Amino acid sequence: MNYDTFLSRAAEKMQQSAIRQMGTVAAQVPDIISFAPGYPSPDAFAWDAYREIASDLLGGRDGGVLQYGPTRGYKPLLETLVGLLERRGIAATPDQLMVTTGSQQGLDLAARVLLDPGDVVLLELPSYTGALTAFANAQASLVGVRQQPDGIDLDDLETVTARLAREGRRVKALYVVPNFQNPTGLLIGRPKRGALLEWAARHDTLVIEDDPYGELAFDEAITAADTRPIKADDAAGRVIYLSSFSKTLAPAFRSAWMVAPPPLAAKFEVAKQAIDLCTGSFDQRLVYEACRRGVLDRQIPTLRDLYRRRRDAMENALKCATGIGARWVTPRGGFFLWVTLPDEVDTTRLLPHAMRRGVIYVAGRAFHVDGTGHQTMRLAFSAATLERIAEGIGRLAAAITEQRAAPGPAPAPAAAIPAVP
Repeated sequence: MNYDTFLSRAAEKMQQSAIRQMGTVAAQVPDIISFAPGYPSPDAFAWDAYREIASDLLGGRDGGVLQYGPTRGYKPLLETLVGLLERRGIAATPDQLMVTTGSQQGLDLAARVLLDPGDVVLLELPSYTGALTAFANAQASLVGVRQQPDGIDLDDLETVTARLAREGRRVKALYVVPNFQNPTGLLIGRPKRGALLEWAARHDTLVIEDDPYGELAFDEAITAADTRPIKADDAAGRVIYLSSFSKTLAPAFRSAWMVAPPPLAAKFEVAKQAIDLCTGSFDQRLVYEACRRGVLDRQIPTLRDLYRRRRDAMENALKCATGIGARWVTPRGGFFLWVTLPDEVDTTRLLPHAMRRGVIYVAGRAFHVDGTGHQTMRLAFSAATLERIAEGIGRLAAAITEQRAAPGPAPAPAAAIPAVP
């Protein structure tokens, strides 16, 4: 039966996440070292604390623990989020807040509520593939803006905006990840954050600010002012702010949140009701208790130290891999190292070589909306141990050397390794 004839026009254009594809590969191949998905390290999970909290929650007779909850979220957790946001410089009220099932749902809600087919969304080059997927599935027109070592290139932003205006195309929103960006690890400089608000006001557009990594700064010289969200200085209500507990507590809780002007927050609530009614009540209560009991605050220093050491291990391994010509900007936080290889190396064609040697990553093209990035790759250092990082970079370097020595079509993947598009 040909089910294609039953698909909507939107479904026909839906795109699969390149990161999720590589996660599937990692699960199917024995002993593969995965630098693909940006998973937190299980070594950092507060297992004992979560076990105690779960036991306490399930040991009582509060039916709400296992019941449906309000679409906006569990009230004590929302109140906790107000305080958490205040520490980040954001003055939020309950009518601006909503708990979401992961930040990815926040991106999907923003796309559903704000975008019509053909609407223009600007994104950093490169940008997070989950955002690309959410906006592309809404049939938006995605346009890239170059980055510099201190984040988005403001001159290119103006150039792109002016070109679109000449073409009669309005920019509906700009999507940015200011703190330790996925995939590059870059940190948008303080002056640029204010300039983005000024740009949004001049061009009457919205800013979608995604901030899952802001707590994970490695460099002690980085202050709260350096990671201060753009939303914190948003007096006009142009910024929709997303953040999550996935990188600091655990992704399985699927507890994140969004902050938006009340009229938009109300629309997001209606859209969420049609998707899942509410985020899991048990998860929200567990996250609330983790915040109330100080688990989150105790976790942050541990996470910063753990991921700093893993970043250092990956950088050191790359420096020792002589002859591959890798270049990168040292990330000062987050989960990722963004590597640029010599122009003759195509990281999509390199993948079968790497997979045959037992290592995977995400090829850079997946993060670009303009077809560029063929010589780039994202390496996640967050989940692998120090020993596996060293071994994996060694395997990757051998694959790069192999491909450069034998240019031409990539080898067919081994029988046990599924082909990657």
